[in-house]
Amino acid sequence: MSDSRFETFETAWCPGCGNFNILDSLKNALDELALDPHDVLMVGGIGQAAKLPQYISANSFSGLHGRAVPPAAAAKIVNPALTVIINSGDGDSYGEGGNHFIHNIRRNVDIAHFIHDNQVYGLTKGQASPTADKGSVTPVQVEGSLNIPFNPVLMAIAAGAGFVARGFSGRPEHLKELMKQAIRFKGYALVDILQPCVSFNKVNTFAWYSQRVYELDKEYDRGDRAAAMLKSMEFGDRIPIGVLYQEEQPTFHEQHEVLKNGQILAGRKNDPELVRELMLEMV
Repeated sequence: MSDSRFETFETAWCPGCGNFNILDSLKNALDELALDPHDVLMVGGIGQAAKLPQYISANSFSGLHGRAVPPAAAAKIVNPALTVIINSGDGDSYGEGGNHFIHNIRRNVDIAHFIHDNQVYGLTKGQASPTADKGSVTPVQVEGSLNIPFNPVLMAIAAGAGFVARGFSGRPEHLKELMKQAIRFKGYALVDILQPCVSFNKVNTFAWYSQRVYELDKEYDRGDRAAAMLKSMEFGDRIPIGVLYQEEQPTFHEQHEVLKNGQILAGRKNDPELVRELMLEMV
């Protein structure tokens, strides 16, 4: 019998999907951080990746398509004792949820955002996602995608994120360590996870990535923002994985006049009559 604090359950993912290693890496990361299920909130939007919160024994919330970040940020703001983790896909987070992705970087709410990046919308017809290579042929883009690929790690660094990493589901131990660092980081932490889709993406396969990814070494300076931006643009014959950029910054809680004094919104008693009076003022 496993002594893990977390249970995982049967999934609806395709056999061979890169999501399986992500789920295992996350479970192992949570165990090694000695977290308890009742102290963890998993949030997802819509999509195959966003189903992960349903497959692990922690608190979970499933939002609308592209809307995983708002409830995750709200939960953390209300109850800072929670460890809040988003698991969602590249379409959900960078397409429909692009504005939320960008603006939570600006707020710097203390959440970890794990994005399963397979370059397709794997729950529907396998159409090209924002990160799909230009020219990618899909069941929907039959003549190839015409769009310039969105570079999420470059965008995150440029927008001011304090922790930006890229992982590969084919290296679960390395990914586990990235997840642990992201969860421990104070502030918004992004891990873009290269996750092959065995059903719809026949180009960016496990073999394709395995021939190209390389781990950043200990000499790499993750505090050099300009260098990190250059490194984030490597995506072709060689693809760096690891923490591309890290810089401690004041979190949302540390800057908010009420929250920084340790006042926790969760569990506070409200005066219904006062709320009613305030509502009537708006009539």
